[in-house]
Amino acid sequence: MPIRAVLWDIDDTLFDYTGADAAGLARHLVDEGLGESYGTPLQALARWREITDRNWARFAAGEVGFQEQRRDRVRDFLERPELGDEEADDWFERYVAHYKAAWALFPDVLPVLGALGADYRHGVLSNSSTANQDPKLRHLGLRDRFEVLVCAAELGVSKPEAAAFRAACDALGLPAADVAYVGDQPEIDARGARDAGLVAVWLDRDGGRGPGPDGVHRIRGLAQLPELLAGDTRFGARSGIR
Repeated sequence: MPIRAVLWDIDDTLFDYTGADAAGLARHLVDEGLGESYGTPLQALARWREITDRNWARFAAGEVGFQEQRRDRVRDFLERPELGDEEADDWFERYVAHYKAAWALFPDVLPVLGALGADYRHGVLSNSSTANQDPKLRHLGLRDRFEVLVCAAELGVSKPEAAAFRAACDALGLPAADVAYVGDQPEIDARGARDAGLVAVWLDRDGGRGPGPDGVHRIRGLAQLPELLAGDTRFGARSGIR
């Protein structure tokens, strides 16, 4: 059977999350009077991302809820464990305002969605929440391009668990073997999709993260995706983009 649909990751695949996070956090810290409290902007971002990853892992494991992991990120970053929920929520929302002001798509996104639109169905599988990702996609002008939006917070299971990928395929009404998954993380996205039976495409924009998992198809930009999908329905003809 041919590939009939493409499932997409959002953050750092379609949307420049890292760029928006860096710009938003830097502006937020200045406004909060914390511009030099964490070293350089890059050092502050590294601290914020490490704390984000750690608390997100707790959410993904079902240890805390979505809003609680946000609050704990603020408490950990500020080193204020006593901070109340309302104060933590307000601090995070002020950060989010700056983060949203920096939202942008990668330049190759609209061209590739246009090129693939007539030949493949499209959906999204994200390790976030619908409340977070649906407004983002609408703001970026992408929501109408996707039939389904499946998110971990509502699903109760997250990537790289096979159940997350299969739930997204079920939402499309397609078997996993008929679906390609495109994401920027070699383990969470690519290996997870491969192990769930989807055709896994790893978007490695920087090209500096090693060979990646076996059985995963690696591209350096989305402009390579249409040729990859069209070349062979099972990608049997290998090319230099692996």
